[in-house]
Amino acid sequence: MAARSFALDFPACLDLLRRRASEPAPGRVQLLVGPRQVGKTTLLLRLADALGPAAVYAAADGPEASLPGFWDRLWARAGETARREGRAVLLLDEVHLLPDWTRRLKGEWDRVRRRRLPVNVIATGSSSLRLATGSRESLAGRFERVMLGHWSASALARGFNLSDAGAVDTTVRWGTYPGAMPLRDDPARRLAYLRDAIIEPAIGRDLTALGPVRKPGLLRQVLGVAVSSPAQVVSLAKIQGQLQDSGALETIAHYLSLLEEAFLIAVLQKASARPLRQRAAPPKLVVLSNGLLAAFDERGAPERASDPARFGAWVENACLAHAVNSGQQVRYWREEPLEVDAVLDGSWGRWAIEVEAGDIESARLRGLSEFTRRYPDYAPLVLCEPAAVPAVERLGLRGQPWPDFVMRGPC
Repeated sequence: MAARSFALDFPACLDLLRRRASEPAPGRVQLLVGPRQVGKTTLLLRLADALGPAAVYAAADGPEASLPGFWDRLWARAGETARREGRAVLLLDEVHLLPDWTRRLKGEWDRVRRRRLPVNVIATGSSSLRLATGSRESLAGRFERVMLGHWSASALARGFNLSDAGAVDTTVRWGTYPGAMPLRDDPARRLAYLRDAIIEPAIGRDLTALGPVRKPGLLRQVLGVAVSSPAQVVSLAKIQGQLQDSGALETIAHYLSLLEEAFLIAVLQKASARPLRQRAAPPKLVVLSNGLLAAFDERGAPERASDPARFGAWVENACLAHAVNSGQQVRYWREEPLEVDAVLDGSWGRWAIEVEAGDIESARLRGLSEFTRRYPDYAPLVLCEPAAVPAVERLGLRGQPWPDFVMRGPC
């Protein structure tokens, strides 16, 4: 899997777009993309407040967007604002819901450029805007892509005044969707929010806009299997065997790709010195927010003491999701019976990582030692309980408390 685009947290994304909105107009269209319910609309409204009378805000999912002439009236407002204020910033929320939005936005941008109107444009969309629906062709050379990603534990701590321990616990057991935080004292409402505001719209609207979905029920089942297998290596054939409806392996692979495009999961490939065929090695599935784990699992969030195996799987998933969401290239390594949970390349450096949320067993770390012997450019790192760090170091490996990794990455 290629390295993902680096995702900014909410404050950094707000600062970046505020700076770009103040650049000489007309500049390139700013396309703000990211998962559902991470704050894209809130960010646009904050920008509108900061820009004052120069801001022209419109929501493509509002009732006025369905009225005839909406598009023409919107650009007329932008032009009038630019003449009155000396500049305008058009803030288009959920622009992908407008019919033929890429062609129409290209046409307006070209017109603005020809007439040298001082109008900048910032548009948002959920996963269906992720350059897979024509923006590469229609808007080529006319846009810059900005990604607002899943919130990190550190962003959650800053945004909701949580302790580090509280932010890590929330990240592992409930995920980091900011809209769920006001419901944290009501687990039932919190889970209903995750299902109704994130999962259902992603499946029902975003995924169908990304590519052909001939069997929506099968797509939902593929998501269910992925979410029930956090941080596990699962072959397509095994996924196929768990489905209630029949589906070809090509269809399952296509649906996994759509789920990845929708920022719901990451499909990690096996690290290898030799190129692999598409099906030469099964993928490792990582759910990009543990909130989805909580929403799908009828048993609820796991307790460390009473359900250590499931808790450990959720910890590993949270660690790997943090790396993926931070723009690192993440793969796994396996040569039976040896395995490494994650092989990282990117701005964090090169790391071979094993996640051990329970007791430290030297036999389980043999894969890490063997991989770093073969590939010495990768530094070994064991993510473990804080009390287990000395035991890891006695084995000649570097240890880091996994809660610290979830907050800050490797160190």
